[in-house]
Amino acid sequence: MHLSGFADEAANDIVGQCRATRELGWRWIESRAIDGKNIHDIDDAAFERVVAHLGETGVGIDCFGSAIANWGKQITDPADASLAEARRAIPRMRRLGAKQVRIMSFAVIPGKPPAEQLVEERFRRLRDLVAMFADAGIQAVHENCMNYGGMAASCTLRLLEAVPGLKLVYDTGNPIFTEDADAAPRADGTRPKQSAWAFYRAVRPHIARVHIKDGSVDLVTGEVRYAFPGEGVGEVRRIVEDLLATGYDAPFSIEPHLAAVHHDPKLTSSDAIRFANYVEYGRRFETLVADARASVARRAASGAR
Repeated sequence: MHLSGFADEAANDIVGQCRATRELGWRWIESRAIDGKNIHDIDDAAFERVVAHLGETGVGIDCFGSAIANWGKQITDPADASLAEARRAIPRMRRLGAKQVRIMSFAVIPGKPPAEQLVEERFRRLRDLVAMFADAGIQAVHENCMNYGGMAASCTLRLLEAVPGLKLVYDTGNPIFTEDADAAPRADGTRPKQSAWAFYRAVRPHIARVHIKDGSVDLVTGEVRYAFPGEGVGEVRRIVEDLLATGYDAPFSIEPHLAAVHHDPKLTSSDAIRFANYVEYGRRFETLVADARASVARRAASGAR
C-alpha cells in the first residue's frame, strides 16, 4: 500500500506537483493534468521535461488519471476517439512505468434509466480499451463518477461482468452527490443520493485503487461542499479501516477538491493556497490511515484474547 494523489490540485506544472509530493514525503503522483493537459496531449519536448524532472526528484507516476471515456464523452460519439487516446497514452505510460490507468464508462444519457443507457455499446467499447491496455501491461481501473458505472453499484457490477479484466478505482466522495439509480424515485422524480459505504461494500472485492475525497451536499442549495478526509459524509474513516482490516494493499490517492475543483475552472485560488491545501489534506489523510491501522490492530488483539 502506498499514498499518491492528483497533484495537479497542488500545482499546474510538474515542478510544483513534485514539490508538493516530496513535501509530504511521498513518491507517487496520479497524473491527470500537467500544465492543463493530459500526458498524451503534451508535446514531445514537454513530455521529455516531465520525464527528466521526475527522475531528478525521485517522484513517479503510478497511475494515469485519464479522461478516456469520462463524463465529458458521449456514448454516441465515434468510438475511434477513445481508442486514439489510449494509443497515444500507452507508450508514454510505459516510458513512465505507470501500471494503472483510470477510465470511465461514458457520460450518462440524461433522463434514461440504466437499462436504456446503450449498455451493450458501452461494454463493447470498454472491452476494447481494457484489452488494449492489458496487452501493454497496464491495468485499467474504472471510477464511479458521472458515468454509467457510477449510476449505481449494480451498474458497476454489471460492467465488471461484461468487461473481462476490468478492475475498479473506488471514489469515496462521488456517491455523496450522485443519485442512486437503484433507489425508488420520490414523488418529485428525484432519487436519494448514494451511500458511499453501501456502494463500497457492494464492489469491495474488485477495488484496485481508492480515490480519497470527502464532503457533503447542502440540502437547501444542492451545492457540494468538499471537506478534509473524515469530515464529510463519504464514510472515509470507516471505508479505510475496513480496507485495511480486509488486507487492502493497493494505492490510496487523494483528490481534495478543496482549493481547485478540476471540473469547474471558475473555482480557482492562489497558487500558495492550492499547494498548502493539498499538503495539509495529505497529512490529515496520513493521520487518518495511522488511526485506522491502530484501530484494526486493537480489534485484532482483542479478538486474539
